[in-house]
Amino acid sequence: MSDFHATHPEYAATARLDALRATEYSYLDEGGHVYLDYTGAGLSAQSQLVAHTARLRAGCYGNPHSDNPTSSASTRLVEQAREAVLRFFNTTAAEYAVIFTPNATGACRLVAEAYPWGPGTSFVLTADNHNSVHGIREYAQARGARVTYAALSGADLRTSDTDVTVAFCQSHGAWGARGASGSGSSGSSGLFAYPAQSNFSGVQHPLRWVRQAQAAGYDVLLDAAAFVGTNSLDLSAIRPEFVAMSWYKVFGFPTGVGCLLARRDALARLRRPWFSGGTILAASAQGGWHRMLGDEAGFEDGTVNFLSIPDVTTGIDWVSDIGVDLIHRRVSMLTGWLLECLGRMRHSSGEPMVRLYGPSTVEARGATVALNFLDPDGRVVDERAVGRDAAAAGISLRTGCFCNPGAGERAFGLTREVLRGQRLRDLGSRMSSVDDYLSLVGLPTGGAVRVSLGVASTLADVEAFLDFAERSYRDRWPDLAGLAARHAC
Repeated sequence: MSDFHATHPEYAATARLDALRATEYSYLDEGGHVYLDYTGAGLSAQSQLVAHTARLRAGCYGNPHSDNPTSSASTRLVEQAREAVLRFFNTTAAEYAVIFTPNATGACRLVAEAYPWGPGTSFVLTADNHNSVHGIREYAQARGARVTYAALSGADLRTSDTDVTVAFCQSHGAWGARGASGSGSSGSSGLFAYPAQSNFSGVQHPLRWVRQAQAAGYDVLLDAAAFVGTNSLDLSAIRPEFVAMSWYKVFGFPTGVGCLLARRDALARLRRPWFSGGTILAASAQGGWHRMLGDEAGFEDGTVNFLSIPDVTTGIDWVSDIGVDLIHRRVSMLTGWLLECLGRMRHSSGEPMVRLYGPSTVEARGATVALNFLDPDGRVVDERAVGRDAAAAGISLRTGCFCNPGAGERAFGLTREVLRGQRLRDLGSRMSSVDDYLSLVGLPTGGAVRVSLGVASTLADVEAFLDFAERSYRDRWPDLAGLAARHAC
């Protein structure tokens, strides 16, 4: 630890987060938890839970779809939450609609099902994407759109500007002729989707791609789920047509509430394939017609989660009071130290103990680190063994492919030829588990180990993980008996 403080004297300026760890997040140390899965879910402060209970005890709240007193009380709080979201992203209601969804996945689906796909339109996306974004291609292809991937290249698991430009060119030969103003006009070439931060490797893809894509005639869906917990996103400067995110990734509570932020001009071009309660101005059973509402309500199916959405306001106020920039500075220093120490780990033979995936420094990367441990013979330690051993040590981390097949395929060296090969076509119908898939593609392990940091992370958490790694895997061959079946992504 002394080396860390000597090389990071500015860490002392983040001491407020240590005070919050001892009070608002005291349940971690009281329960013996080393929490290293902030990309999976943020953590809630005690104050958030107190505020939630106080609000429910003090008021009476009913279904917002009415004008009675309890309904009006719920509506006011939901609208206050929309205003808080707009403030958090430094934008206005005139520019963006705030549509509450169950999560980022729900936000992506709203865009996927309502986007005006058709022959002559394209869906361009980076290979490094969550499955919730990859799944959009099924809607696009079903309606005749072309799907094109921007490749990952290099050991850092990045996508270059050139890769993105090539994907636009491959997808639409006249990409430079449309939408040069970046206005997302009705003549859009299609949709470009990518994550601001990879949930696999922590790579932060350039926000300048938003303007690059718009200049090429594309609307942009920015997946901000893994980004906004420890980074600021200013929608007055970066203006994608759509932004998807989950609030529990930012401040832990509530779960089950996400957002689609949609630019008003882009929202007007979406056409929903169905209607439901809460989304219509009027509908007729006998007449067979319906009229959709034209604002956020036209995309919020049924009754919104009106008892939890007000907790978004509380969470935003909490994080804003701490300061996202303060959180960012701390986790950047801790991530740099983690990467440096993992890179130095060696067996007594001098062979490396760790294989890192993604950038080895904090430049253009977030606080998410993917790795595998290596045994003294240089073989990858089964990630299930690491998950089991870490759980026994009170460490919460993530193992697997993290629902990001593109980054995983690149990290593990799987080629297009293998993934589209005859063996998979012949035997794919027999695939009934992740282990079957691994056997078919010839991989010895089902994924990586992911460590991620957030608001309540401390140097002690990082040191606990490093100590665990040394004790468990230095000069050791792990026990692989009795490992549970792998979970599907």
